[in-house]
Amino acid sequence: MSPEKAPEIAKGEKIYEGKAKVLYKGTEEGTLIQYFKDDATAFNAQKKGTIAGKGIVNNKVTELVMKHLERIGIPTHFIKRLSDREQLVREVEIIPLEVIVRNTVAGTMAKRLGIEEGRRLERPLIEFSLKDDDLGDPLIAEEHILSLDLADEEELSEIFDMTHQINDFLRGLFAGVGIELIDFKLEYGRLYDEDELGYRLILADEFSPDNCRLWDMETGKKLDKDRFRRDLGGEVEAYQEVARRLGITL
Repeated sequence: MSPEKAPEIAKGEKIYEGKAKVLYKGTEEGTLIQYFKDDATAFNAQKKGTIAGKGIVNNKVTELVMKHLERIGIPTHFIKRLSDREQLVREVEIIPLEVIVRNTVAGTMAKRLGIEEGRRLERPLIEFSLKDDDLGDPLIAEEHILSLDLADEEELSEIFDMTHQINDFLRGLFAGVGIELIDFKLEYGRLYDEDELGYRLILADEFSPDNCRLWDMETGKKLDKDRFRRDLGGEVEAYQEVARRLGITL
């Protein structure tokens, strides 16, 4: 990662700053610039710190994953990477849900259900949580989603189909570089389609070691934000290792 300062990217007003990213209005209508920070948080921001270069890794891993998913027919908000830390994305109406995919028991699922971490599931499990930091992003059922009108039945069905397709592809992608995809989170948004005169569902946000668990297939070594959550150390090296295996130049 070069220490030289990158040229300033033209952008509009800041419209949102989260725990790991900042969103600015793009210079083109209907676009946003997504900036990836080095800030690291865990346990609903009760633990805070930084991981040097994390924003660069997350930006480039997200770029690679989104491009791959577009090629297999998954529509995403990604347009192009602008710099080491910034990418241009489509502005969408975010559905206030975190879609959690679990292939192996880990993290909160192990704690919540009293199951030993590392148990492989017979089939992938999809859970939903309400995007609300003040409430701690509580798990909600499909009936909650429909009754509260967070998404309709057609959207929910499409979310399930797209999420399973994404999981199947990404498990293969990471397995090809010796990494097991344990679990991850996705977010979806609605984008107005002028040709269809209606909204369509697209994948939004990011995919990076921040929002997934990645274990080395031979050693079980954690290559994700759990190294920060659990005070394991080596966060910078783990993030860089994921990028290196995926063929990403930092």
